Amino acid sequence: MTYSLYYAEKSAAMGVRVVLEELNQPYTLIPTSIDTDTPRTPELLALNPNGWIPVLISNGSPIYECGAITTWLCDRYPDIRLAPGVVDPERGRFLQWLFFFSSSLQNAYQMSYYSDRFCDTSDHEASVKRRSINRLRELWQVVDDAIGDSDWMLGEDFSAADIHLFMLTTWLSPAHDHPLVEEFANVHRIAIAVSKRPSVRLVYGTGPA
Repeated sequence: MTYSLYYAEKSAAMGVRVVLEELNQPYTLIPTSIDTDTPRTPELLALNPNGWIPVLISNGSPIYECGAITTWLCDRYPDIRLAPGVVDPERGRFLQWLFFFSSSLQNAYQMSYYSDRFCDTSDHEASVKRRSINRLRELWQVVDDAIGDSDWMLGEDFSAADIHLFMLTTWLSPAHDHPLVEEFANVHRIAIAVSKRPSVRLVYGTGPA
């Protein structure tokens, strides 16, 4: 089977691409503009009415939302062990962090990069952006504290949750006054470890220093 992935640099589609690489699955990329000034194509809107990527096509059927795609792919190839199995005691924690990343953290980033979507008038955009910075710092601290001395998000076992963590650290931007990843020592440690994986080097390059 060959998957098709609607794709753009600096988007969540990069995380899905890393998962596909880790699973050693063939795929084709469909270059997609994420420029806010560029109208979404009718083809993309037919697959995802929200106009967001990633969208993964499998056997002609689309799946969108990064966390959903990631979980679905991991479950299709359980032998690779990118996610705990359904009856594994760690399954709940894996889903917890994937949902946390997809909802809480990604929402905080959206407040920063798309602040106009969170207020009625442009007069309030600066306030939304300031709140996004504080929210990112709060949420990354939650992740950092939860990691503690563990090697990975789930303890001793690498998983797709670590890929998602790495992806989100690459969205931290000094230009937007975001906190530095170095402020969160445990997060930074895992991000560096993930960046050294061949799949990540292929998709992202060298990763964080």
